[in-house]
Amino acid sequence: MSQIIPVQLGARAYEAHLGAGLMARAGELIAPFAPSGRVFVVTDKTVAKLHGAALMRSLGAAGLRTATVILQPGEGSKSFRGLEKLCRQLLQADIHRNDLVVAFGGGVIGDLAGLAAALVKRGVAFVQIPTTLLAQVDSSVGGKTAIDTPEGKNLVGLIHQPRLVIADIDALRTLSVRERRAGYAEIVKVGLIGDAPFFRWCEGSVAAVLACEEEPLLNAVQTAIAFKARIVEADEREEGERALLNFGHTFAHALEAHNGYDGALLHGEAVAAGMALAFKLSAALGYCSEAEERRVRAHLLEAGFTLDLRELPGAPYNMHDLMALMSKDKKAEAGKLTFILARAPGRAFIEKDVPADVVAEILQSELK
Repeated sequence: MSQIIPVQLGARAYEAHLGAGLMARAGELIAPFAPSGRVFVVTDKTVAKLHGAALMRSLGAAGLRTATVILQPGEGSKSFRGLEKLCRQLLQADIHRNDLVVAFGGGVIGDLAGLAAALVKRGVAFVQIPTTLLAQVDSSVGGKTAIDTPEGKNLVGLIHQPRLVIADIDALRTLSVRERRAGYAEIVKVGLIGDAPFFRWCEGSVAAVLACEEEPLLNAVQTAIAFKARIVEADEREEGERALLNFGHTFAHALEAHNGYDGALLHGEAVAAGMALAFKLSAALGYCSEAEERRVRAHLLEAGFTLDLRELPGAPYNMHDLMALMSKDKKAEAGKLTFILARAPGRAFIEKDVPADVVAEILQSELK
């Protein structure tokens, strides 16, 4: 049995299907969105090897003709060069506007394939089949597509909503514990932003989620997708409330950019460190208690995250470099740093004028 989570965006509305065994039904679910009967599957070598045959069988059984573009795995593909290469591959395969692109993989594939679909022939429909926990609960829903540049993460892109999302939790069983943990960062983020009872549930269920126990995993993924869907419905283009979903990300994106997106630091690992820093900053500014900060930090440590910046993959980090990178964050306005802060778990808010000296002091203390 699968769950269906609607994303109500008027003419751009779609459904996210969640459950076990959905790969076998992918063809039947996708067919209504492929009027030409042609599907262009964009994936990477790892996903193609693990799950490609199952998807191809399902698409073939639905009478769909397929072409596959297989990319190198890793954040390095999410670049101008990677975007150009993918767009040209799709054009050379004679893609038409009434064809369908399927983004089949993790967040890198979803972001890159979604952006390419939006650009070729001035817009081709696409479907998300996320195969990582992080992609299922975060990047596959909401329509954000982007590439990275040396100046920062996801700074070049646009919003192109998928026509359908298919999240098969069986695909998550092939992930390493480290990759599952990275996805868990975006799950617990939901509780820290706006669902205190869910954060309490996470405190008692993290081990079961990371072990891929079906009932807790389904609950975690469903809660995260539904939460994001409601925020996207209220603020599709991130003009207000949707910025809350970037909790921890101002720090995280700077950490990732510092590493040049070399894969040493996973996005979820950076987000977890960023959320711990966001609570430390919130406490330093008097918005939340030190007890709440310690509670959040304790849970992230229990989940297995490394929060000491000196030990984080990609170390050593430099305070001045991180501050410079954060100044280029998408949320920065008129030279002022914008952060998502919190008064307590479940009570996040947007602060558009955070004193840079306080941020620098926190980073410096963490890096000593």
